[in-house]
Amino acid sequence: MGAGHSHSHSHAHGDGHAHGPTNYGPRFALGVVLNSAFVVLEATYGFLSGSMALVADAGHNLSDVLALLLAWGASVAARKPRSSRYTYGYKSSTILAAMANALLLAVAIGIISYETMHRFVNPSPVEGWTMIIVAGIGIVVNLGTALLFLGGQHDLNIRGAFLHMAADALVSVGVVIAGLAILLTGLPWIDPLVSLLIVAVIAWGTWGLARDSVMLGLNAVPAGISESEVRQHLASLSGVQTVHDLHIWPMSTTETALTAHLVMPGGHPGDAFLAGLARDLEQRYRIGHTTIQVERDRDGCETGGC
Repeated sequence: MGAGHSHSHSHAHGDGHAHGPTNYGPRFALGVVLNSAFVVLEATYGFLSGSMALVADAGHNLSDVLALLLAWGASVAARKPRSSRYTYGYKSSTILAAMANALLLAVAIGIISYETMHRFVNPSPVEGWTMIIVAGIGIVVNLGTALLFLGGQHDLNIRGAFLHMAADALVSVGVVIAGLAILLTGLPWIDPLVSLLIVAVIAWGTWGLARDSVMLGLNAVPAGISESEVRQHLASLSGVQTVHDLHIWPMSTTETALTAHLVMPGGHPGDAFLAGLARDLEQRYRIGHTTIQVERDRDGCETGGC
């Protein structure tokens, strides 16, 4: 074979590999409708009751609606077939949506923090019972929407939607607590204090989402896959002398690709070997798009690449 090239590209569906995004369209639609209605309800009663916590939560819920729309759009785009220009299709749009969702959360945190600090300086009376009732409805809406996406945590795009909803459910719990405390003590500063504590919790979750989405955007090896372990596995295969130019990167928030050069002095091992290797990588490491180049020697291989 000399330095001939052999490629294996497998679309086999192993047990551990989610090949392509699940259709979450109906769940996104339900989530958008429920949360849009609740935004109107919460903002209205937030202004009427004078509760900064309710108004802040309504603003966060509005960002959640936008986040759901972003994630929904990316999910639809990821299912579109490839074209002559976009040869991988639109799968990476899910990564962009995850990054946008992290940015939306960061903006929401900034707005809520600003309004909360303003309310600390200028406290005003708050209707505790209104806070409790409206926030209680919010818990049901947000938690119910979050549960729609509970099963998609392997997909960073779906995970972003889940975090938005779970964070808002947490905010609503905090608002209920603030309402009860205000009824018991009559202290208006409890409302912004609880808001500030909730912001800190949301910020913690946002950091994780932002970090993971940026890493995927930079084509970092996806979490849960060890480059050194994959390299060692390839090097241990029968007939393989050296592994070089190994690259592992995310095609989307659910799919991972790999390319590698295997130096096999004995020559091409046959198509069955390559197909079996692709299935093995899928089952072991959730890598579903594998391209292997077989070489007899390393002649012409650049030092840096080997």
